[in-house]
Amino acid sequence: MKVRKKALIITYYWPPAGGPGVQRWLKFVKYLPDFNVEPIVYIPENPNYAIADSSLLKEVSDNLHIIKRPIKEPYKLANLFSKKSAKAISKGIIPEGDKQSFLEQFMLYIRGNFFIPDARKNWVKPSIAYLSQYISENNIETIITTGPPHSVHLIGLGLKESLGVKWLADFRDPWTTIGYHKELKLTKKSQKKHKILERKVLNSADQVIVTSFATKKEFKEITEIPITVITNGYDKEKMTDFAIDSKFTLAHIGSLLSQRNPLNLWKALSELIKENDDFAKDFQLNLIGSVSDEVINTIRYFVLSNYLNNIGYVSHKEAIKYQKKSQVLLLVEINSEETRCIIPGKLFEYMISNRPIIAVGPKDSDVEKIIKETNTGDYFLYDDFEVLKNTILKHYKAFKMGELQSHAIGLQKYSRKELTKLLAELI
Repeated sequence: MKVRKKALIITYYWPPAGGPGVQRWLKFVKYLPDFNVEPIVYIPENPNYAIADSSLLKEVSDNLHIIKRPIKEPYKLANLFSKKSAKAISKGIIPEGDKQSFLEQFMLYIRGNFFIPDARKNWVKPSIAYLSQYISENNIETIITTGPPHSVHLIGLGLKESLGVKWLADFRDPWTTIGYHKELKLTKKSQKKHKILERKVLNSADQVIVTSFATKKEFKEITEIPITVITNGYDKEKMTDFAIDSKFTLAHIGSLLSQRNPLNLWKALSELIKENDDFAKDFQLNLIGSVSDEVINTIRYFVLSNYLNNIGYVSHKEAIKYQKKSQVLLLVEINSEETRCIIPGKLFEYMISNRPIIAVGPKDSDVEKIIKETNTGDYFLYDDFEVLKNTILKHYKAFKMGELQSHAIGLQKYSRKELTKLLAELI
């Protein structure tokens, strides 16, 4: 009988935190024992999560060994100045530059230049000290760090340097090219420090894991360390307590940041409502998750407020229900070069929902490739208008005939279990 390998997973986000960053490692940990790997999870004892989903606690196995150590959270101090601004920034909802208050600009400057690489940097040194002893005493063969926050990778770097342990660095998002870095008011000195730390991590790990092909291409310019793409994926959720919406619902699940604001989509919907009385009677826009004021104001500008159901954040289980019962699923990414590599975790859940996807984002993105490869929907650029409007109308006509659905192909390789098998081979 094969002896199980022990793998220590170091992560900041863990239930009851909500969001896709939690889902990735919650599912890997669920399936790793099936591939002869015993996971041990190291997390903060007193984290300050911007989004919470206590329902995810039910998915954590009673047999899983979890280690917790205290963390000093600067966002708790920031709450004393402005709870609303601190919470929004910690969620990644950053107002556009000319719409930022003085306090928001000040908080972003402090966050960007005094907390490098991020606000969890104070967890690094005490974690290295504690885990160095734990790893030695418990015969841990492999450690895995997952970021953001990328300060977690500095824990891996410290343990690699002191113990020589095998280290896999998992990047759920890029580091220095991630979109919000531009909003952090970084000085040239701070930018340089980020670059130095990024390069050091990428060249010290034994294996780098990324969630997109564009990020792999970017990192290959920095390191010769092996890089493997393991995307996010889906678990088949058994759910029977829902019915497909009777209205023609277009639903977006997840955060709609200020920069995720597709004007041509709102314009197309506005025109369809004016031109088609039946469409106007049947249409409803559901936004599930955090939505910025800029997006709400734009929707109001296009006279869509009466059709908007702004639901706010819901549990993952509820989010899955919305995905399955909506008529059309909306996916929006920021229109920039940096976001071509972003593949939202919800994409894979969208793909198995049997509902067609309308995605809007930058040219040549990894999302576009996956949607085309799996035949799960249509992808549009921010400049597209007529073709976007016609596609919505096509879906509406199929809805009226009771024939609206997607016809997905080749989804199996994106199942969480298949992806965990690939991870276990690296371990």
